[in-house]
Amino acid sequence: MFRRTFWFTAGAAAGVWATTKVNRKLKQLTPESLAAQAANKAIETGHRLKDFALDVRAGMVQREAELGEALGLEAPVDAPVERELPGPRRSASLDATPDTTTHSYPTISYNRNEDH
Repeated sequence: MFRRTFWFTAGAAAGVWATTKVNRKLKQLTPESLAAQAANKAIETGHRLKDFALDVRAGMVQREAELGEALGLEAPVDAPVERELPGPRRSASLDATPDTTTHSYPTISYNRNEDH
C-alpha cells in the first residue's frame, strides 16, 4: 500500500514538474518573447561595439602621441582623451528635398477566389 502511494506521489510530482518546464519553454518561444530577447541582444551588442570603438580611439590617440614623440613632432603630450564618439554623419542625399512627383498606376483588381 505504501509503495503504491509513494510511486503515485512521485509520478504526480514528476508530471507537475514536467508541465511547468514545458509551459515555461513555450512562453519563452512566443513571438513577443523572442522579439524582446533579440532586442536585448542587439542593445548589448551595440554597447560592446561602442566600448570597443572608444578603446580603439583612445589607443589611436596614445599611439599618435608616442609616434609624435619618437619623430620629434610637437604635439600636446597630456592631451585629454575624448571618451565620446563623433556625431552621426549625414550625407547630402539625406538633406535633399524628396521627389514629390506622383505616379498614377492603373488599379487592377485581382480576386484569388476566381482562380478556383
